[in-house]
Amino acid sequence: MLSLLLIEKYTLGSKIILGIFFAILLYMLLQFAVKLLEMGYVLKYKKPFFVHFYTFLRKLSPQQKDILKNQFAFYNKLSKKNKSYFEHRVASFINDKDFIGRNGVVITDEMKVLITSTSIMLTFGFRDFYIGLINKIVVYPEKFYSKTNQNYHKGEFNPKLKALVISWVDFKLGYQISKDNINLGIHEFVHAIHLNSLNERDISSTIFSDTFKELTDTLSNNPLLRNQLAESHYIRKYAFTNQFEFLAVVIESFIETPHEFKVQFPEVYFKIRQMLNFNFAGY
Repeated sequence: MLSLLLIEKYTLGSKIILGIFFAILLYMLLQFAVKLLEMGYVLKYKKPFFVHFYTFLRKLSPQQKDILKNQFAFYNKLSKKNKSYFEHRVASFINDKDFIGRNGVVITDEMKVLITSTSIMLTFGFRDFYIGLINKIVVYPEKFYSKTNQNYHKGEFNPKLKALVISWVDFKLGYQISKDNINLGIHEFVHAIHLNSLNERDISSTIFSDTFKELTDTLSNNPLLRNQLAESHYIRKYAFTNQFEFLAVVIESFIETPHEFKVQFPEVYFKIRQMLNFNFAGY
């Protein structure tokens, strides 16, 4: 009788262990199947199967929301649903990063909301919007001395320190003059997104980096288009410093003057649109 009870107990324990094992295996198989299906979707449509999925939406304070509505034009172009997603992402990003003031700068809600909104705007078509290579955002009142290359900068992204550094006065100027295709915040965040896409293999990073390779291949194989870009007055000369500066400059132009960009260089415009998965706000 005792041996029979031991066998029954052992059998029950084995069933529980097997049940857990098969549940985990089923979960892994489902995850793999979903990834395969999405990869097929990405290969066909060049965009994620979905972007926004949240268990709950974070809220901004009334003061932060007023800053967003009154000072960030992109937000006001969004649908009501997308505005709620944008607010959630701004609140989540602010909570995730350290904001540090230098040379007397006291970090304010205005700084947090406007700097963060720049990042969220650029990644609004991404599923993962946190930009893992950024841990802290350092704000100087104006140009600052960079130890990286012993020179004064308006902004820089330091991947080793996981820090994005900006001059506040120059950041604000980028939005005060909104059609000159020069925006410090956009420029520096694009550098961070670009490098982050080379390190991460999530769907959005893959689309971003793969599409940029397609764009560079297109330009390499089309000298006429490459020369038109180089000789145009639309894309400023700094873009041709290297591929990182090129991408930052053309995305500045894409964000600030999309209709002009689309008319002058439609092939490049649609590659940037695909990279960012921009299917909202009139883009």
